[in-house]
Amino acid sequence: MRPLPEVPSATAPVDVEQAEAALVEHYPRLVRLGYLVLPPSLGRNRRVLTAHSLAQRSLPLGRRTAFTADDRVPLPRRPADGTAVDPGYAHVRQRVVSTALEAGRPLRRLAWPRRSQLPPLLPLVWGLRLFPHSGGSDELALDQTLSALSGPARAAHVLRGLEGLADGEVRRVLAAAGVADPRAALAEADAVAAPYALLGSTEFDPCSLQARPPDLLRRRRHAKAALAAVAALLVCGALLGLPGNGWGRDPASAPLYSRNPATEQALEPAALVRVSPWYWRRSPRIDFTAWPTRGDRTDDTRLLRRALAVWARPGRAVRSSTTPGTPVGPPMGPPQLLYAGEVGAAAVVLFYDGLRIVRYAEARDADPAQGAALDFARVDSADASSADALIVSRGGGTVRYLTAPWVRQVSVRDLLVPGRAARPLHRDRNGVTDVLASPQAAGDCRSWSAVEMQDATATRLLTDLGELAPARLTSGPPSAPHDVSGRAERESWARTACLLTAVRSRGVRSVNSWPYARQWLPEGNGFAQWLCTRAETWRGSGSRVLAQFQAPSAQSAAGGAVPPGAVAARAEDSPACGERDPRVLAGVLWKSHGGRWYVLAAGSTEFASLTTSGGVEGRAQGHLLAVRARAGDRAQLNGLLADGRRVGALR
Repeated sequence: MRPLPEVPSATAPVDVEQAEAALVEHYPRLVRLGYLVLPPSLGRNRRVLTAHSLAQRSLPLGRRTAFTADDRVPLPRRPADGTAVDPGYAHVRQRVVSTALEAGRPLRRLAWPRRSQLPPLLPLVWGLRLFPHSGGSDELALDQTLSALSGPARAAHVLRGLEGLADGEVRRVLAAAGVADPRAALAEADAVAAPYALLGSTEFDPCSLQARPPDLLRRRRHAKAALAAVAALLVCGALLGLPGNGWGRDPASAPLYSRNPATEQALEPAALVRVSPWYWRRSPRIDFTAWPTRGDRTDDTRLLRRALAVWARPGRAVRSSTTPGTPVGPPMGPPQLLYAGEVGAAAVVLFYDGLRIVRYAEARDADPAQGAALDFARVDSADASSADALIVSRGGGTVRYLTAPWVRQVSVRDLLVPGRAARPLHRDRNGVTDVLASPQAAGDCRSWSAVEMQDATATRLLTDLGELAPARLTSGPPSAPHDVSGRAERESWARTACLLTAVRSRGVRSVNSWPYARQWLPEGNGFAQWLCTRAETWRGSGSRVLAQFQAPSAQSAAGGAVPPGAVAARAEDSPACGERDPRVLAGVLWKSHGGRWYVLAAGSTEFASLTTSGGVEGRAQGHLLAVRARAGDRAQLNGLLADGRRVGALR
């Protein structure tokens, strides 16, 4: 697009017909000028309509208008080649620049808005979204650069590049448009390195447009909401017309909970319970109540108010998750603020109300279009061994942990490779760890990440099972479980880790796995281990028990990743393999290296003898049994305790 020559001249009168002729002739250029000067924050659809509206409203109000020297408007002069800018064009261009800059100014609370600051009345488009054709990467980079400039600097760059004005003429146009410091605007525009030719691209042509439908579902919802509002208004009007006080007099019910004073106080950011950084050193309890308030946005009242409001009244745009058995109602009183800060691309807030951990997350820029996330996890009766960490961020197959203040060191261990040493995991000053791969995202179970939390007295092993509170992994008999330590316990957990997928998202508090029997296999096939794995939940019910058979593995001897054990039996909500009832009995149909089949069974040490019936008949003294069988045989397993009671297999 060739720029028009611009030179000053003597005073020249302009009437409406002359300005209209210039507007019609140069309409695409004027609309492009307005589109480029308008702030990109308006959105492309509104910028297109506003640019057309500004150009169409640029005609003089009276019949004739004359420019004088006092108007400070650059007027056309006759150049050496005899060409000149039409005074009518100079007038409408000045009007477009002035109103475009005016539209970009923020609305003031006490000031009456200008017409250009409001959505245009004309042209009006219903049911469509209009925007220019997309350009290349250079145009996109220029659009991003212009969006970072102020309105006057953006206008200065466009007048230079699109209109070809000299700096002195640009200053006079900006001054006439009400810019306080035109020289500063020119200096800011000097930072734009893109060539002026890009301003003529189709990316910035609001006269060559694409049409797309709006958000149809949202429009449908708004239409339904409007109809419902009209119906509600009619009903309320009818009720107000009834004699008396509507439905009844002196209702005994309290106001809505959002108007209840106690609940209003619980939703007030100023009432949040905040704990000092060193309180945990003298706290009588070492649990979540001793966690200090941390994060770089703990004083962001608007963020905290949004988080509390969403907790109390989550809308449809909120993505919510809850562990089994966790209530999701509003807080019963002011909750404790554990964390408020930015983690990755999200702003995260963690609350604790004595029963639950509540996590609120939103986009860092608080964009309501991206919605929010609200997660609930039950953590009642937490202690020092179960309050070491929380999941503060999850996404893209990764997690970040927020560690307790008493945790001195954090490291990562792959449970499937017991011979590999743990590697340190970095934390920031607020206790948030670096990104770590989540085992929940590993579908093929080629690795299983767990974190070791070391404090002054112990090193605990935790893993992510898809919830806010990670599960603690332990070893040892149910009467005395302890933290995983030593090569033997890590090797047994290496063949158990992949079985943890059966207890994901179940509200699991801890998982204990212990070998209850060791059996010499027939035909000299080596020793096998029988393990019982029990997952306890925060709510008490819903526990799961797995009895597994671990045959000898060549990979275990080589020090690499080992295959998982075979699940011999499982049960839910059973006291077996727990502190209340540590007994366990299970069996499998096993094939030897020589190709012969056996029924193998093992019970805990409380069993005096084992018997099989049904497809395979056999009996053995003690708590181990091996009986010849055939492929596909099914046997019923029973055991006799030392006190004479008969007990069946785990199921």
